[in-house]
Amino acid sequence: MFWWRQEVRPGISVAFSDDDAGNLALHVADDPDDVMARRARLEAAAGLGERHFQFMNQVHGKAVAFISEFGDGPTADAMVSKGQPLAVMVADCVPVVLVGEGRDDADPVLAVIHAGRPGVAADIVSAAVVEMRNRGAAAISAWVGPSICGECYEVPEQLRADVASAVPETWSTTSWGTPALDLPAGVRAQLRAHDVAVEYSGECTRETPSLYSYRRNQRTGRFAGLVWTHE
Repeated sequence: MFWWRQEVRPGISVAFSDDDAGNLALHVADDPDDVMARRARLEAAAGLGERHFQFMNQVHGKAVAFISEFGDGPTADAMVSKGQPLAVMVADCVPVVLVGEGRDDADPVLAVIHAGRPGVAADIVSAAVVEMRNRGAAAISAWVGPSICGECYEVPEQLRADVASAVPETWSTTSWGTPALDLPAGVRAQLRAHDVAVEYSGECTRETPSLYSYRRNQRTGRFAGLVWTHE
């Protein structure tokens, strides 16, 4: 059910699901009722009770949505909340989960980010961190989930140059010697620029059979990065 799970702060957990949890996305060729049933099982495994993970309609943009309560998923690629459980879906893109300590004993500030190639180039990471701090987050830590690595994400040479001109840390070469992008390295650099500590960085999805990977198999599902408070 969970590839990685940890109580990262007292009363706050972060997790990344695996293919045992099944496809969690509604936008791939799957029965919506089956997807919703899998989401419910995931919520039960996380101990959410009557609460639900908020998913979003991800579009490779730069919008950050603030979520005050569970509802229809926003069209965004990052969400911030002050306790509402959050989820981000991926199958090679970088799922980023953040937890910020509330100032003056205020509620913690949670966030998730869908950092694909366009989002990394547009620096959606910074937009999410700024929104967290605007919502009262003090010290922020990040968990960078499983995603395709810099030795596996082959791209055209011009695309590598374009993205690396915005985020130099993404410049990479595949293990077979062709142009590539290292999106996790770019995300970690963007987090460091905002003094966000990276507490975990996940495995390569393309190289890990128990994680969904679009580059390995385009007919694939999506796993999730998750953050929630305990009740």
